[in-house]
Amino acid sequence: MSGNLKNKNILISGASIAGPALAYWLNHYGFNVTVVERASELRKGGYRIDLRGVATEVAERMGISDQVKELNTAMRGSSMITAAGKRYVDLNDPNIFGMRLDTDVEIMRGELSGILHNETKDQTEYIFNNSITDITQTHEHVTVTFKQGEPRIFDLVVAADGLRSNVRGLVFEKENITIKHLGYYVAIFTIPNHFDLDHWELSYPALNKLVNIYSTGENQEAKALFMFAAPATDHGHRNTARQKQMVIDQFKDEGPAISKILNAIHDTPDFYFDAISQVKMNSLSTGRVVLLGDAGYCPSPASGQGSSLALVGAYVLAGELAAASGDHQRAFNNYESQMRWFVKANQQLGITVLKEMVSKSNTQLWFQTTMLRILVKLPWKEKIFKSFLKEMQQKVDEAANAIELRDYARYTRHIIKSDPV
Repeated sequence: MSGNLKNKNILISGASIAGPALAYWLNHYGFNVTVVERASELRKGGYRIDLRGVATEVAERMGISDQVKELNTAMRGSSMITAAGKRYVDLNDPNIFGMRLDTDVEIMRGELSGILHNETKDQTEYIFNNSITDITQTHEHVTVTFKQGEPRIFDLVVAADGLRSNVRGLVFEKENITIKHLGYYVAIFTIPNHFDLDHWELSYPALNKLVNIYSTGENQEAKALFMFAAPATDHGHRNTARQKQMVIDQFKDEGPAISKILNAIHDTPDFYFDAISQVKMNSLSTGRVVLLGDAGYCPSPASGQGSSLALVGAYVLAGELAAASGDHQRAFNNYESQMRWFVKANQQLGITVLKEMVSKSNTQLWFQTTMLRILVKLPWKEKIFKSFLKEMQQKVDEAANAIELRDYARYTRHIIKSDPV
């Protein structure tokens, strides 16, 4: 790459997956990177996430594939249960319901976040327990005001702060932001391992709702996911008590096994709740600010592709900035152009999977559970299940590979870290 690197000092908001992944590549190309995170430390735990298709290729190019594979969830199988907790289907192939290929990897969100942080912490300025309160742009730079500390000047700002992006709300016009509610809510939290699960998951389907419980080891804890249909409502983005009550109201009459799991909601050390939504933007950038990951194109948890989009998006955005020698307008346009079909395919996947995931009628629920009870008694049940899911697996594979990665290796620079701005 010839010439001076323009717009070298970049601020990223968000230290989950997209932010540190972008920091890795920006450091790789010689940019100076600062990451600001609202939380006081890296968010540990979380739910399990998938890396599929081209996202696994990005992980390979980052040199983190071995670490990711070592920390994979190593799930051995899954069971369907009744409201009383009785198992009526056991499958010893965890890839069947996950619709994964052997090359795909499942890992805990917190584990992947930790890998990315460790890979970037020596070359990146991380600021925890702080957030952006104001952004002022000029043609030459961006002045950022923080909740704590003095304002600072950066060349570019990247919003990698999730579905409810703070930066997006500060910079983008409301009419250009669409958060599409897909008709469901999801809650995820830690519970005691009542079912003695060891790298195993349980699923309980019900009308317009489902429960999934799993543990990635023989220990005292498990994770529970509660999903239910409900119209968009003011659930209080930071009102945990109201959110917990919504979950309780939806599942309190589902039976003894579900009630036992639900009781842990009061004392759980972690609790995540939100509407299952997609983010659709007229543009991923405005001036010197650009959106990355869920902040710009959340595909919804139903797609299973949020982290993959974050990794791929980070790779493309950083690569285009390097290819354009830091010319942000050209880089942002190329980034958005490359990501457009990939985003569209994975957002459509989220809608498709959601339709199949939850029974919308008593007839559909009866058919789903009865067919499982019958199929489980037949020889070669795993092969039969794979046959039924073949069409959906193809859709997942197509979406996961709906982008051709450019090779930006020639833009790599020897990293000489300058003092922070």
